[in-house]
Amino acid sequence: MTHFQPLRAQPQGALATKGDAVRWCVWAPRATLVSLVLGEGSSRRVLPMLAEGDGYFSLEADSISSGTRYAYRLGDSTHDLPDPASRWQPDGVHQPSAVFRPADFTWHDAGWKGVSSSDLVIYELHVGSFTPEGTFAAVIPRLAVLKALGVTAIEIMPVSQFPGTRNWGYDGVHPYATQSSYGGPLALMQLVDAAHQVGLGVLLDVVYNHLGPEGNYLGQFGPYFTERYHTPWGAALNYDGPDSDPVRQYVIDNACQWIRDFHIDGLRLDAVQTIIDQSAYHLLAELQAAVHQTAAACGRTVNVIAETNQNDARITADTDRGGFGLDGVWSDDFHHAVHAVLTGERDGYYADFGEAAHVAKAYNDAFIFDGRYSPYCRRRHGSPVTGQSRERFTVCIQNHDQIGNRAMGERLATLVTPPAQRLAAALLLISPATPLLFMGEEYGETNPFAFFCSFGDATLIEAVRAGREREFSELAFRWEGEIPDATAESTFERARLSWNWEDDPQRRGLRLLYQTLLAARRSWPSLLDRRHTIARVVESTDGQPLLVVERGHAAKLHAIANLTATPLVLPETLAPTETPLLSTAERRFGGEREGIADLTTPSIATRLAAYEMILWGDASWT
Repeated sequence: MTHFQPLRAQPQGALATKGDAVRWCVWAPRATLVSLVLGEGSSRRVLPMLAEGDGYFSLEADSISSGTRYAYRLGDSTHDLPDPASRWQPDGVHQPSAVFRPADFTWHDAGWKGVSSSDLVIYELHVGSFTPEGTFAAVIPRLAVLKALGVTAIEIMPVSQFPGTRNWGYDGVHPYATQSSYGGPLALMQLVDAAHQVGLGVLLDVVYNHLGPEGNYLGQFGPYFTERYHTPWGAALNYDGPDSDPVRQYVIDNACQWIRDFHIDGLRLDAVQTIIDQSAYHLLAELQAAVHQTAAACGRTVNVIAETNQNDARITADTDRGGFGLDGVWSDDFHHAVHAVLTGERDGYYADFGEAAHVAKAYNDAFIFDGRYSPYCRRRHGSPVTGQSRERFTVCIQNHDQIGNRAMGERLATLVTPPAQRLAAALLLISPATPLLFMGEEYGETNPFAFFCSFGDATLIEAVRAGREREFSELAFRWEGEIPDATAESTFERARLSWNWEDDPQRRGLRLLYQTLLAARRSWPSLLDRRHTIARVVESTDGQPLLVVERGHAAKLHAIANLTATPLVLPETLAPTETPLLSTAERRFGGEREGIADLTTPSIATRLAAYEMILWGDASWT
């Protein structure tokens, strides 16, 4: 199929050509003259660039070593600007860019073919707080631990260069450059290479809906932004207005860069509902096609997964059915349903949730709000999923947003009891959807993950503080104490993982439960079957709700979950007939039940402890 192609849009940046030569190309249609400021100190040269038409300027030079600093000067200005497509900002967002040659790195993953969507178990991590060192290099020794846990891919929160050294990553202003305080582009390549060697894929969180407020020079070069639309961060990126072709190409080239040059196995696209494009060929569909074309040329499987709160089935619907054709989409409804049931919270969007039936619908239909009326939105919300494999829907019980956008950044382990934590884990891991874990949840990390940043602009720092206080005073969730200062280093330090579970039987047991259920996902036929899932709510003998889940077709797994803090007795109609395989209340997982052997006794098998889930199935699976 032939799609519309941009008439005139070139790759930008400092691009290696032959030998040690480099060709610089920049789109600056608002300038009549652009100069390349090359080198530093006494060796610095100001070189006029060639105007190629359509707003592009270029220059090629020989004998350019990796790390050579350069900047652009627009018109007769004396102010030097970093490259909008800089691959390396070793001195920060405001300073000159540096030449980086991806081809200089020697890869050791020639046999790596990626991770199929059916095998994805995602582990989201923030590089800066994942380890005490907070670098790409420090992640590498932990990869084997994650592989042994049972995840198949890590998902790295955004690493595009941001101001300072502490940030979630969503304030990046150099989309092509890799955060220097994490180790820069070479260190990211080394991390990806190491992950592939232990059998883990690497997904990268990318932000194409806005740039951060500090160090954002993009608008000085051209009409990258438009006042026709506005997002929560200000003017939207210009994806469909006049001169939008080079803007689209800028983003698409960036996405392909991560796949081609860094061997990334997939992209998570941040908040795509704020990528506003009214053109006939939506940016998401064009980006998906380009990324898959790049992946095919590299001989690897790549997954493009969108994050959105719109419950829009078009995101993953095939293009021949009017969809955008992405490989996956986040489904927040599952998180909200489980969280509201287990915590009792009803503030904000949790007002739409809190019933056992919501959890069942999330299993059955992916989206709970699939065209149904939402009291929180005060309108119908979402669209129904028809004929789409459940592996296309990514679900979680914790992620950076659902933790960090709380006033205090509390993790689930501080909000519910250990039995409820175990139940939440089981609900996630027997789901037919693609599970996502947030770093540390597998052992019940309690260190908060509140929003943090390290802007250098005093006015911006004060605006962040005031904005968060206003946000949580108007809405948010219940909390006690003073809201952490996002700009304080102590807020960031508290977010670091403790990496401690061996000395605590509850943490150790929770991690074993994750490991056991992740192993089951890889081997039990019923969990490998993503097409056949039936969930329903049944009343216990005293009228309390029980969640009953049936997975599989020929070989079935039956799960019964007590979603309450009170022990319940199963009605006679639910008397199990299969072999008991696992209970979240077993002592090895930190519970009180000695083991599953006692579940063969009828009087015991019909009783569920508070927040207990029991799985029954074919004895051969164990």
